[in-house]
Amino acid sequence: MGGPDSTSPARALTVADVLALPVLAAGRPQVVTGVTLLDRPVRWVHITELTDPASFLKGGELVLTTGMPLPKESAGIQRYVEELARIGAAALVIELVRRYHRPPDALVHACRTRGLLPLITLAKDVNFLEVTQVVHGLILGNQAEAMRRTQRVHEAFTTLTLRGAGPEDVIRAAAEMSGRTVVLENLVHQALICEPSGATLEEALTDWEQRSRATPPGDRTSRRGPEGWLTASVEYQGERWGRVAMLPVPTTSPAFGPEHITVLERTAMALTVARLTHPTPWESTAHRNALRDLFEQRHRSAADACARLAALGLPTENSRFLTIVVDLPARDTTTQAEARLSQVLHATGIPALIGELTPGRLGVLLALSPSHPWQPAVERLSHVARDLSPRAVVSVGLEVDHLTDTPRSFHQASRVAEATPPDQPLPPGRSFHELRDVDLRRLLYALREDTRIQDYAERRLGRLLDHDARHGTDLLTTLRHYLDVAGNKASAARRGGLSRETFYQRLRTIERLLDCDLESGEQRTALHVAMMALDVLRTG
Repeated sequence: MGGPDSTSPARALTVADVLALPVLAAGRPQVVTGVTLLDRPVRWVHITELTDPASFLKGGELVLTTGMPLPKESAGIQRYVEELARIGAAALVIELVRRYHRPPDALVHACRTRGLLPLITLAKDVNFLEVTQVVHGLILGNQAEAMRRTQRVHEAFTTLTLRGAGPEDVIRAAAEMSGRTVVLENLVHQALICEPSGATLEEALTDWEQRSRATPPGDRTSRRGPEGWLTASVEYQGERWGRVAMLPVPTTSPAFGPEHITVLERTAMALTVARLTHPTPWESTAHRNALRDLFEQRHRSAADACARLAALGLPTENSRFLTIVVDLPARDTTTQAEARLSQVLHATGIPALIGELTPGRLGVLLALSPSHPWQPAVERLSHVARDLSPRAVVSVGLEVDHLTDTPRSFHQASRVAEATPPDQPLPPGRSFHELRDVDLRRLLYALREDTRIQDYAERRLGRLLDHDARHGTDLLTTLRHYLDVAGNKASAARRGGLSRETFYQRLRTIERLLDCDLESGEQRTALHVAMMALDVLRTG
């Protein structure tokens, strides 16, 4: 939101800005005290020749004077400065032309002692009226632009609300309009959505829970905590559900202006409406999005991935990780299965994330302590999944020690799932499938849609299939019996209920049609793979 089309607020005019204006720079201004306070915003310019100007001020004014009304005695000057400082004047500018040619020592001492009032002297005569016209024009212009920008903020969030935008869209819009990182968290300080602006996820979310707990909640939109977050409560059905936080940019001072507050307040309102129109628990959505980004390796860095998952409550240090894929043939049961499996995982006490990776496929990421066995938890998940959908297939990737290896583990689990038909018998003593279960037939099943597999089966067996179709023979079955017994002709003949002479004759016909040597172990293997591929293609 820092670009030319952003709605970030125009920077307030400061004392330093006013001193740099040609109309005032012509007076050769010199900062006598308060050089570190020149970034103060100037709300107005006030020309005064009164001994008590503070009674006419509201704070934030740049006070212009010729010095004529200054009291002669030190106590009076002290009182004059104290009243200006107490009311919050931005600075005191004194023209050293008429009464003084250098600032009185008592005035310098008073301003320096108070430490809250910059003192600026002008060595040359300046048209104070012209100064007020120029500065007031700039201030009013800024105010008008601020009003236009505020109106655009309201219009943008109204449009989001009317089109039923979800929380991700709302947070993204807030970050774009404010030029700040915006985070949505729930009541247990889990960062559900983070839209970084000018920062990485690692910078925004590292140690999120600890930093968030150090930032106390409040009913009003205001800066809070040691980092100066701007926060606003998000409600649901009249109760506080969470909060949205806007993080400051470390190099920006001041961190936030009125329009940032407007953006955050409208963000909280839009999220409250979105909470009513998007009934799916936002924690579930956050888990799903985090798992998909991890699975598809969308994070900019491993540190970003770790920070995001840790901010969701998953231990990323001193943990082992296991990935699980649950395929549900009845896709309409996915939401029910996700809720039920989440309950089971919560009951096991194992920190985990669960979410839909693709339609009909749930992904689960377990964070295990070094001594915690994973098999019992996976068995329990598998039984629950099969209770919900008898044809559910639960597949497990390899256990890994680092979060950065979990995408590879997820892909392993997915390959197991893709190689496992819904009616595949379960391995002995297990209710889930692992990578070691993938044999040649299941590998071919996983690749059944690859045209190279189809082409291979057709090239190897096509002429035999054509012959059976034209002549009503069943040479394919004869070849199957022969290959199943590894080339033992006597056993194959018995299997087919054929005499040895008839069986040998059929083998010669098969060799002629396929232009192969069935005595060759390599060629028998090639034909066996083609036969298994054909079976998969016919039944898969």
